[in-house]
Amino acid sequence: MVETDISQLSGECNTWRAALRNYRDDFGQMKTQLQEVAKNLHDQDSLKQVEHFHNQFHIQLINIHDIKHAIRTHEQQVEQESANGKLSEAIYSRQESLQEEYLALERTFDELKNEFSGFIRENQ
Repeated sequence: MVETDISQLSGECNTWRAALRNYRDDFGQMKTQLQEVAKNLHDQDSLKQVEHFHNQFHIQLINIHDIKHAIRTHEQQVEQESANGKLSEAIYSRQESLQEEYLALERTFDELKNEFSGFIRENQ
């Protein structure tokens, strides 16, 4: 049972980290796209939106880094406890918390991506 739990917890963490790498790459592409579009914008409202997206991309990249670090730390704790043959409730609670953080970040990313897509459509 513990082996299955460890495998499942590790699998979830690996899935999250892979998705976070993709999100990081997506933000990099959107930053490049923003720079290209910004070259042709001169009105105050558009420039404010450019600044907004630039700031949001930066913040979300920090969030991605932070959650990836938290996942790595959690995996190390799982590994340490698994050596004892039993996982504590704290491990399961932390896994659940990380999942909630990951899902919240995913929602934020989707919202930001949709908002940015609309901005790009309006300004091409």
